Amino acid sequence: MKGFIGKAHKLFNADLVAGPQPPSEKRNPRPLSASKPSSLIAPSSTVGFSGMNSRSNLLPSIQDPSALDILRYRYHHATNLGSVYVLERWLSPSRFPQDTSGSSELEAVKAWVAKIGTEQTKQMFETCWANAILDEDIDWLRNEAKGTTVRLPIGYWDLPGEEFTRGTPFEPISHIYSNAWISIRDLILRLRAHNIGVLIDFHAVPGGANTNDHSGTNSNVAEFFTSPYNRKLGIRCAEFVARESAAGLQLAGISLVNEPNTDSETIYDWYDEATDAVSAIDSSLPIVISDAWDLKRAIGYSLRKNVVNPTKPINPIVIDRHMYWCFNDADKKKSPQDIIQEVSTKLSELNGKEGSVTDRGAVQVIIGEYSNVLSADTWVKTGETPKAELIKIFGAEQSLRYQQRAGGAFFWTWKMDWMPGGEWGFKAQSNPQNRFIFPPPHAFIPERNIFGLLECARNRKEERMWKAVDQHRAYYDHLAPNTLADHSRYEHGWKIGYADAYVFFEGKADEAVGPGNRLGNVELWLLKRIRESGFAGGFVWEYEQGIRRGIHDFNAVVGI
Repeated sequence: MKGFIGKAHKLFNADLVAGPQPPSEKRNPRPLSASKPSSLIAPSSTVGFSGMNSRSNLLPSIQDPSALDILRYRYHHATNLGSVYVLERWLSPSRFPQDTSGSSELEAVKAWVAKIGTEQTKQMFETCWANAILDEDIDWLRNEAKGTTVRLPIGYWDLPGEEFTRGTPFEPISHIYSNAWISIRDLILRLRAHNIGVLIDFHAVPGGANTNDHSGTNSNVAEFFTSPYNRKLGIRCAEFVARESAAGLQLAGISLVNEPNTDSETIYDWYDEATDAVSAIDSSLPIVISDAWDLKRAIGYSLRKNVVNPTKPINPIVIDRHMYWCFNDADKKKSPQDIIQEVSTKLSELNGKEGSVTDRGAVQVIIGEYSNVLSADTWVKTGETPKAELIKIFGAEQSLRYQQRAGGAFFWTWKMDWMPGGEWGFKAQSNPQNRFIFPPPHAFIPERNIFGLLECARNRKEERMWKAVDQHRAYYDHLAPNTLADHSRYEHGWKIGYADAYVFFEGKADEAVGPGNRLGNVELWLLKRIRESGFAGGFVWEYEQGIRRGIHDFNAVVGI
């Protein structure tokens, strides 16, 4: 067993420090037309740069990544906020009167109103919201935990205006939440000022997407997708957040619904309606959809939506996958060692689906929830290995896998009454003196070293570019010597990819986005760059592969 542990530690450390491998060039030559399309452009010999980010001789439609782009498309080493704006009694029992019969937000509010009245309940809730995240908490999240993003669970009742609770169980008590969105907005702005993005998560939608108490009630029914009224109200909620985003509230994304039941037959019809509504307001805001515990189906949907030439503007679609090994009976029969070995097989549904946005569309997965919790049934199968050691390996394996295959991972959770939270606690698992989950290696690069790494990237740009272009040209000349190609597209893409990765790593200090970021949601970023280019025809794939190689080469030069 000790040999297994040592191997796991070495594997984790080796994989984290190893440079990324270049994108594969293996692909079938394409049947191309005999004439060169007029849309092709001549290659630029150099990228002019003052700090590497001038694009005056690249496509005018391609601008530097913005501060908001970095917040949205970097790798998210992240956490969920916890039981603040959607109460769960197991996390925050102090928010419930002791004699409350239920465990949901609705039951807590009703019990407090009966006990102390509406106005005192309103004041108490507002005080709890205001004190949930202190400035020192934000400092810890950024500097100690190395967090980049917070998934912020909210309920439909937290939005301003009676229209969002009309016809729901929260209508009689909507007054208590009249300042909830003000509090949420203030928290978003405070986090943003410290280089932390926020993913708004509609954890509770009208009628409930599942039967659990984190849908807001203890009704034990899920009536969101079966009720036309609830479905329309859910879309109005998404539209509200989209309007806030369009008006300047900088969000990492919006998650439309949390953990819908697997038998929700009309879920993808509603996703279509919701994405159309949001796209009409702000088509840049990443939309996160739950996979409803069926990742293959969600991947198919994502590939159909994230196409390079949509008929109308549409938001990038991200898939939310939740990873737990403590709930179902099959996992309870496994030992910790079995589960640890299983981690590296997860997200294999993505195999063969990434790597060519031009051909297939884009797919990007985030882990919206995960923890280091295993069941009591699993822990009795531990053997002689100390539990703490197994938890550390489990957390390391999860961290590594998600950094390899996902655009980010959001631990469940940050805030609860019983801090620091054990294997459920982001605080406990992120202690710098004894980490059980691990930020990506680039999070530990001292800011004082980044200037030198950027200078190195500038100095090695030409060398890396011509090496990549020559390899690409030689590969295809050998593979299909008599097939038309336009390798200038590849060179052009390489320059954009290298410069994009540079800007992410450099950050935007004047806009409160610090340095040391790695482009993590690569598939969706490529989709964005291809759409912005206006390129069409048989050679777009060369542009895409050039961007991929440019990003890879920059990361290799600076060692991330």
